[in-house]
Amino acid sequence: MRATWIAVSLLCMVTAVNRPGDAPFTFPRSTPEAQGVSSTALLQFVDEAEQKVDALHSVMVVRHGKVVAEGWWTPYAADEPHMLFSLSKSFTSTAVGLAIADGKLKLDDPILRFFPEEAPSEPSASLKAMRIRDLLTMSTGQHDEDIRDFPFSSSDSLVRKFLSLPVSHKPGTFFVYNTPASYMLSAIVQKVTGQTVLDYLRPRLFEPLGIANPTWEASKQGVSMGGFGLSVRTEDIARFGQLYLQKGQWQGKQLVPAEWVEAATSRQMSNGSSPTSDWEQGYGYQFWRCRHGFYRGDGAHGQFCIVMPQYDTVVAITSGTRDMASVMNVVWDRLIPALEADPLPDDTPSCHKLKVRLASLALRPETTTTSSSIAKSIAGRRYTFATNRRSIEAVTVDAIDASGAATLTVRMNGKDQQLKAKPNAWQTGTIEGQRSSDPIAVSGGWATDDTYELKIVRYRTPFAMTYRLRFAGDQVTIDSEENVGGADTRLMTVVGTAEHAISR
Repeated sequence: MRATWIAVSLLCMVTAVNRPGDAPFTFPRSTPEAQGVSSTALLQFVDEAEQKVDALHSVMVVRHGKVVAEGWWTPYAADEPHMLFSLSKSFTSTAVGLAIADGKLKLDDPILRFFPEEAPSEPSASLKAMRIRDLLTMSTGQHDEDIRDFPFSSSDSLVRKFLSLPVSHKPGTFFVYNTPASYMLSAIVQKVTGQTVLDYLRPRLFEPLGIANPTWEASKQGVSMGGFGLSVRTEDIARFGQLYLQKGQWQGKQLVPAEWVEAATSRQMSNGSSPTSDWEQGYGYQFWRCRHGFYRGDGAHGQFCIVMPQYDTVVAITSGTRDMASVMNVVWDRLIPALEADPLPDDTPSCHKLKVRLASLALRPETTTTSSSIAKSIAGRRYTFATNRRSIEAVTVDAIDASGAATLTVRMNGKDQQLKAKPNAWQTGTIEGQRSSDPIAVSGGWATDDTYELKIVRYRTPFAMTYRLRFAGDQVTIDSEENVGGADTRLMTVVGTAEHAISR
């Protein structure tokens, strides 16, 4: 314990130095107080976030170009990428800005110029008037109901489908949040550069920032989705924010034109008038304006890159929450008052406490201590299910002991997948989906004498599932609930019947 105290205390007393020639780049680390931030205030931020947000996955606070706080809620981790959802849009915007700087595009280019072969035979006057600028500012003139169910997974041309949508208003006059418009920006960049947005940004943005192995979902036509689909690490989000904070400069090089940074993050389009809403402060080029004069990129379920120019601060956050406003409110309420103009006196005890707290963050695993009298009787049984929307075909109870430690084999989509779980801990593994294999963390235990509760976190995404298996005679009833999703996160109930007991 004493050795740990000394090691952490030394970390609280010194600041890392980013030496020339070091590779790959990583932010220097600093004590909060050296950068004018109170460790106590950062602790209060973490405490309040855990109380009011369900649930943060990571946070990184960068002040004056140095990381003053960072933490990941296990099973999420610093070296793991996280799905960004619509935070991807801000990266697509950057690709458009770079293509304009390369002379490939102009803001006022009509979009039909790039896809004459995909256009309707008689395009409307409004469609003819739609420009790249209108795609960037979500002011295409389309109604929400016309784009709400856009078929991103279609094998048919998504560009043609977009150009066939009604345009009810004059472009540039009517704001509607429009992810298909972001896809069109990606398609246009690919059309004029011959590269996907992912590949176009790789040498121009990702590699200079040290963002390793970014991935971006693509349409069946091979176009990066643009409005969603990018996955990177938390520190990569912070680097992107720091680049914009520095007006496009990075280690002495101008990666993104300063003029583009200024325009993209300024209010280009009105999106409401409420002074208390962070979604009605104006919209830039795929960036949101915030209260307090800040700006951000954000994505569904709580993915944030918040830039605070007045405070020389960037905050990167990943989450799995149904209440994105609560995340920003905690930042505004706890972090803004903590940002002082000058360095603060050393506070080694509070700094130590902060570091220990950040190093011990974890999502709550299944913590039940209930034992079960039926554990032995169900071990070795295979339960089969009628066809259902969850695609659960069978569950084999390989073993579940009275404490809740379990090994289950679940057959889904024609594949057997083994899950290992126990209370008070996360067990890592993988799960096969219809299109890919995802790393997961699993925890489980007896909620009651006849009900086993299983939590599964796909820790490169915001998504977590809770399954409740209730055993009665020769049947098992499975209820499931998703942490984020639609209006009702409770999913359908399925009932399985035991085939026979396997001799043991």
